[in-house]
Amino acid sequence: MATKEQIIDALKLVIDPELGVNVVDLGLIYDIDIANEVITITMTLTTMGCPLHESMVEAVRHVAQMTDLTKTVNVELVWEPQWTPERLTPSAKQMLGWGNS
Repeated sequence: MATKEQIIDALKLVIDPELGVNVVDLGLIYDIDIANEVITITMTLTTMGCPLHESMVEAVRHVAQMTDLTKTVNVELVWEPQWTPERLTPSAKQMLGWGNS
């Protein structure tokens, strides 16, 4: 059975193709809930009009599914709270050349 930490580690493999940073360090993953036979991931995107939203959601679902093949994975895409750059980890800021601010 996968743990939340294992799922988070796996989700670091999902890279935003426009920014080149993983979805965890971008702060796009809001919550991971593991209940019974279902993993539910609540996430957002940096912009509502992201043309790659379907592929990003599918990549998150696929990677999470690989952590525990016995569970169903649901990905809920939300827009509230709205994503802001404050959600970036220090690592993401460094990768994007934003320094430590």
